[in-house]
Amino acid sequence: MAETTTETMVLNMGPQHPSTHGVLRLIVEVDGETIVRCQPDIGFLHTGIEKQFETHTWQQAVTDSDRMDYLSPLTNNLGYVLAVERLMGIEVPPRCQAIRVLFCELSRIASHLVWLGTSALELGAQSVFFYCFQAREAILDMYEATAGVRMNLSYMRVGGLMYDIPPQLPAMVARFLEELPRWISDFRALLDGNPIFRERVQGVGVLTKERALAFGVTGPSLRASGVPWDVRKAYPYSGYEKYSFDVPTSTAGDVWARYEVRMAEMEESGKIVRQAIEGMPEGAWKTDDRKVALPPREELHRSMEALIHHFKLVAQGFPVPAGAVYQAVESPRGELGFYVVSDGGTHPHRVRVRPPSFYNTSVLTRLLEGCLLADAVAIIASMDMVMGEVDR
Repeated sequence: MAETTTETMVLNMGPQHPSTHGVLRLIVEVDGETIVRCQPDIGFLHTGIEKQFETHTWQQAVTDSDRMDYLSPLTNNLGYVLAVERLMGIEVPPRCQAIRVLFCELSRIASHLVWLGTSALELGAQSVFFYCFQAREAILDMYEATAGVRMNLSYMRVGGLMYDIPPQLPAMVARFLEELPRWISDFRALLDGNPIFRERVQGVGVLTKERALAFGVTGPSLRASGVPWDVRKAYPYSGYEKYSFDVPTSTAGDVWARYEVRMAEMEESGKIVRQAIEGMPEGAWKTDDRKVALPPREELHRSMEALIHHFKLVAQGFPVPAGAVYQAVESPRGELGFYVVSDGGTHPHRVRVRPPSFYNTSVLTRLLEGCLLADAVAIIASMDMVMGEVDR
């Protein structure tokens, strides 16, 4: 018999690919329909966000954190302001902590809804996409009612919040919590019993516990591989230790397991939102520390000292004691860490971010090996990367 030879082929997936939130290029080597090598090529969205932190005052830099993960800007806000508050020794009031938790969990649900809708769309389930975005609109309406915008809120500030929550917010949250179980039930009815969807995700893209830990994967992707690691439980912040919630896990490690974990996380976030809004403390929503707190607006009309103080805080900023701190929070994609360095000035000396999406992207080099090319989209989408924080 004549000896046959085979050759591999190198393909470009991207640099624009539908299963990622942003622009990613994958250099894929295939043998027939099987992927034998995958190399992510990042940097197409690079905007130098980490460097921009150094050009802004400590308070202005909150807007930089928004732009990294535009699907969960409030989580980014919280990680950054908590780091600065630790450097300054500031403790915010209980009401502020509860509002921060409330909006971070709403942000987690909103982010997971985008992930679910876009992931289902890539596998042909179009209806789920529209239903997910319909549910997300209710959360964006709450954003708009509170901060005046629907994305990139910059709502959290060093020492507190931009504003207190509006009077209509509790009713808006109550309506959302009433609808959330029905929405999740509808999503499951459309996907769980769909034989095509299950065939595309079960047993596909298995991420073992050992490999996930070796690559630094965190968040739902790690918990779907059997590791119950959640920063909210391991190192509670902003009062999370006061809330009762479970950390969903799975041991399968495939695309289906990552789907199951995120679906369960939306239910757990709903529990936290309910506890936060029903147990909302009264009182101040920002610190009274004059080093960072703007004077009450009504004082500006009758007090020259208040006007001068307001002008100096806004125009010059406030100094932060020299030092360095690492603050981690649990974003919808995993452990989001801020390493913040101060030299005692009014601007950050250095801000280094540990973005979970970077590690979720890095593991694709191993996760796609041996998989069919047709399964690549499902696997990539299941890791839920946001390229804005990868290319920060």
